[in-house]
Amino acid sequence: MKKQKRIREYGIHIGEMTVGPKNSITDVDGVTVGQVTLSNQDTQTGVTAVLPHQGNIFQEKVLASTHVINGFGKTTGSIQVTELGTIETPIILTNTLSVGLAADALIDYMLEQNPKIGQTTGTVNPVVGECNDMFLNSIRAKKIKKDHIFQAIHTASSTVEEGTVGAGTGMLCYSLKGGVGTSSRIMELDHGTYTLGVLVVTNFGILHDLTIQGNQIGKALKEKILPSWEEKDKGSIMMVVATDLPVSERQLNRILKRTSTGLARTGSIITNGSGEIAIGFTTANKVSHQKTGKISSLQTIHEEEIDEAFRAVGEATEEAVINSLITATAVTGRDGNKRPALKDLLKSFQIPL
Repeated sequence: MKKQKRIREYGIHIGEMTVGPKNSITDVDGVTVGQVTLSNQDTQTGVTAVLPHQGNIFQEKVLASTHVINGFGKTTGSIQVTELGTIETPIILTNTLSVGLAADALIDYMLEQNPKIGQTTGTVNPVVGECNDMFLNSIRAKKIKKDHIFQAIHTASSTVEEGTVGAGTGMLCYSLKGGVGTSSRIMELDHGTYTLGVLVVTNFGILHDLTIQGNQIGKALKEKILPSWEEKDKGSIMMVVATDLPVSERQLNRILKRTSTGLARTGSIITNGSGEIAIGFTTANKVSHQKTGKISSLQTIHEEEIDEAFRAVGEATEEAVINSLITATAVTGRDGNKRPALKDLLKSFQIPL
């Protein structure tokens, strides 16, 4: 993986909690991420896959939840996740018009892994999230193919590249080039040490609102550099939250709601045309697909301990968003549409963070 300069290397340390070794969603043991990037002139799109663990996810489901802050999105699988409180497939992120294909490919992958699906075990619930990359990507061409979904899953690892990659290839954030970002936090509780990680695909925000650790950097960019830009937030953000903290799906849903605190600190006002959707899971409690005839036992933290997770998810979401911006590279895409990278603007115009 190429060396990327993340926000901490600019001297900006978001929040007060300790980050994980990689400062990534993959600091949660067993979680891996795979990405496929398609970047060639009018084609600026891709796929990002998040695997909760390395076993058979259908046979060993993870407790999960979803939360919709603003519902301008086309996520699949969320109804069953909300109802049953589990995820049983990898999570696929891609562009809006590739959701159907991604779901179909994910079903094929799961059928290959589980020959009894559709015969004796019921069917399967594919989880796919999207953002709209049509400004830079010729989205009508539908260049994402099934092989790209398989490739993202099969190449998943603990190394996560950020910025203009995977599902973030054609995305915009605060009117600049956005993309994939990730961050993590360590939670110290009396009964153990736990990790919470967030991965985002950013495609939202109005330039003059962009704020980095209290610095209204967006206003400086808008007033001094890009005064003529039309600013309309019609995008989305997909947030995947992973943790090994032993929580119930109800507690996990409470944690997902606090992603909004991290978004707000970057300047988001969660506009009408933007879809802010969080999908989360815990690896601490797995649920067997096969009934055992015995009472299931799930471990959960006490409610009085959950504030640590609330702070962790807010901080990690905030930093993941900023990492998606600062690691992104400038792109010229569909019909010559362009979006610059934040790091290039800061350097060219000597604007301090």
